[in-house]
Amino acid sequence: MTPLLERIQNSRNVLGLIFMMPAALLLLLFLTYPLGLGVWLGFTDTKIGRAGQWIGFENYIFLMSDSVTQLALFNTMFYTTVASVLKFFLGLWLALLLNRNLRFKSFFRAVILLPYIVPTALSAIAFWWIFDSQFSIISWALVKMGWIDTYIDFLGSPWNARLATLSANVWRGVPFVAITLLAGLQTISPSYYEASAIDGATPWQQFWHVTLPLLTPIIAVTMTFSVLFTFTDFQLIYVLTRGGPLNATHLMATLSFQRAISGGALGEGAAIAIAMVPFLLAAILFSYFGLQRRTWQQGGSDK
Repeated sequence: MTPLLERIQNSRNVLGLIFMMPAALLLLLFLTYPLGLGVWLGFTDTKIGRAGQWIGFENYIFLMSDSVTQLALFNTMFYTTVASVLKFFLGLWLALLLNRNLRFKSFFRAVILLPYIVPTALSAIAFWWIFDSQFSIISWALVKMGWIDTYIDFLGSPWNARLATLSANVWRGVPFVAITLLAGLQTISPSYYEASAIDGATPWQQFWHVTLPLLTPIIAVTMTFSVLFTFTDFQLIYVLTRGGPLNATHLMATLSFQRAISGGALGEGAAIAIAMVPFLLAAILFSYFGLQRRTWQQGGSDK
């Protein structure tokens, strides 16, 4: 064995880089290249079947004044904000409930996780039947109880459709938040609660001054992923409404697909997709700064 090969074999850093190369190549091929191609297409007027020319910021300038894009941005912000808030509070409540000493606790944890592991397309089809204008089980039940006279057009009215898709997203996303926060709750030492109880703290004071501060890093990471998943949601909206009615449920992701694939304007669709990146970077930075509280948790200064 040559001295060079021997040094490589004994070097942990070099071996680590060698073992990481296959994963790095896959990421380069399936993530970096599509992102770079999308950025390039966003500055061109490329159409399906026709090579485009460089047009600079014309796509972005057009999108800033496009009413459908503005509506899609509003829908995305509304959808992401409301769904994330609801998923956080419902998920935290479920996590606190499941963290107690309940009978059949493992069974309930498995049941709560089911909505998250069911394929999105299947969930969307189920909700499509639930919200159907003629066969909706919700409308049928309300009519039988005498609360309404006619079936509700859940997916045919703009705000009804927004709320229907929102409820479907919350149903799918709450289990992820609940199980993740539950894992965080179980890392908190019971000694903190015992000490606070000796000092006379009420359950609410224990939650506010013990549970919530120690859970903050987990909340930051969990909600960052939740926001990212919600902001880039595509399958649920596409199966349920395809952006309708009257573009009322179009998100940036679905509008990008419609313009690029269905409409053939690859450059315009790519520009819409790239316009989502600053928001996603902001969510990642939020997670990063939230993680800095770990220094406080470990007894250091919170910088």
